[in-house]
This record gives sequence, C-alpha cells and structure tokens, in this order.
Amino acid sequence: MTNVPAVSVNERAAKLVAQLVADAAQLRLGISRGERGETLIDSGSRSLGGIAAGLRIAAICMGGLGDVTLAPSSATPRWPWTLVVRSSNPVIACLASQYAGWRLTGERAGKPFFALGSGPARALARREPLFEHLNYADSAAHATLVIESGGPPPASVVAKVAADCRVSPNDLTIIFAPTQSLVGSTQIVARALEVALHKTHELGYPLERVVDGVGAAPLCPPHPDFVTAMGRTNDAIIFAGRVQLYVTGPADDARALASKLPSKASRDYGRPFAQIFKEVKGDFYAIDPMLFSPAKVIVTALETGDSFHAGEMDLDLLDASFA
Repeated sequence: MTNVPAVSVNERAAKLVAQLVADAAQLRLGISRGERGETLIDSGSRSLGGIAAGLRIAAICMGGLGDVTLAPSSATPRWPWTLVVRSSNPVIACLASQYAGWRLTGERAGKPFFALGSGPARALARREPLFEHLNYADSAAHATLVIESGGPPPASVVAKVAADCRVSPNDLTIIFAPTQSLVGSTQIVARALEVALHKTHELGYPLERVVDGVGAAPLCPPHPDFVTAMGRTNDAIIFAGRVQLYVTGPADDARALASKLPSKASRDYGRPFAQIFKEVKGDFYAIDPMLFSPAKVIVTALETGDSFHAGEMDLDLLDASFA
C-alpha cells in the first residue's frame, strides 16, 4: 500500500491488550499464563465476558486500526443494537489483521484441536496465501492472536504460533472466546467491513484502491448451540450487513464492484446459514464463498464523487435466524 504509513498492528494492539488486562475484573475476563509462558485471556469460556469486552477485542483484532462501537439503528427494528466498524486503513486492519484465516491444528487432552486464528499475529507469521497479495508485514517483538475457541490452544500450537511469529512465547498473548459467548457474537459480527474487503479481493478488485470503509450489522443474540450461534453471526452480515467503501480509480470499476458485492448474488443465498451448514453436512468449503458478504453496499468513487448502491436487507430471513 504505497500511500499507507508504516504501522505495526501488533504494537498498536499491545496497548489495547494492556488496557484489557488492567480492566479484566470489570470486563469479566480471566487472565493466566500458559504452559509455555504465553498470556491467556479467557473471554467467554470459564469467564463470562460480555459485550464491552467484545467491542475491545474486535478493535484488537483490527490491530488498533479500526473503531468499533455499538449504536441503536432503526434499520433492523426487532434487533436495534448495531455494531459499527470504521477504518481508514481497511486493507491492513481487515485483511492483514482481523480476518480469521490462520488454520491452527493440534491435539489437546487426546482430542483433536482446531481453531481459526485472527488478529495482528497473522501479520508477523504471514502463513496464509492471502499475504502474497498484501504488501504488508509486521516486525514487532510481541504478538497478539485471537481464536474462536472454548479453551486455550495446546502447548504444541502455542509453540508453533510463537515460532512462526518469531517471538518468545512469553511475548505472545492469546485471546480466546467461543462463538456461543457474548464476546464471540460481538467480535464476529464486528467483521462486516472485513467480509466486504475479503470479497472485494476475491472479485479481483485492486486492494490498493480501497482507501476507507464503514460497516454495520445488528448484534445477534448468542445461542448455546455452536451451529446455531455460528449461523446467527454469519446471518447478521449476510441479511442485514451494510458497508460503504471509498475507492480510487474509474467510476465504472466502482459500479461493477458494487453490483457484485452483496450476498444476494450468491447461489446459496435465501436460507439461514445454520440450515445451509447442516445441508452440506458441516463441510464449510462446500458453501459458495460469495455468500460471505454484506446485504447492502455503497461504493463511492472518490475521483468522480459518484456512489453506487446495490443489494438489500432481508428482515424476514434475519428474524428466521435470530428468533
């Protein structure tokens, strides 16, 4: 990104993590040290956590390059509380940091362990093919990783993460929260902008042209069943997510991007996500990847001032998922 100043997402996140730890009692978080010396932050497993912690962890996921707030919205009257996400460094914040693209596998207590890692540690490790298309790497001496999990990763995974990030385990912080928790629901729905950026990349639009972005999606009620909870976090964005991207380049390119971005363009659109997931027997990769996108988009071409609108919200399908 030629016009983006050099920033360290891990350095910025470390300041937010320090404040998170300082406020752990009021945020209902559990702080401990793991077997390898890593800092573990329980955000919804044995510790209850909450929406306030989820908002902070969402900002940590973005490497301190995004603002995440909760506000009322009349756009979804039955589910009025909406997460609003903003970033003026959206490609780095969303794709180099927030995107849950690091597949972590191992064994814990004799059982297979799997989790998707997100957050600024990804920009140190650069283990995903996505980084071949991102002109960004971090070089901080400490790392922060966020995982969607009901427990901490096993020591073998911690060791691998630390080695890939080229940091000591003592300098590694791992925040974990199950999807079914308040923190999980909050920080996952706060990915509305990230989802739009990822689909923009999948559509082949030049990422360097995306210079600012705003996203919003309703905060979904959590659910104790994992598939139902996961479905609701996805449906919040698929059926009621709204995103505006500000881009450079020809207005015709902005128009074309807007027309392809909304979730309704997917072949799998039209049913709650949990239902789709069960129909494919839990094979996540059998689902059309174009489904993972906001319901409504605006793409604004900065060089001409034109804005292109596409997509629509579906409140009936949102209710079918949430209720």
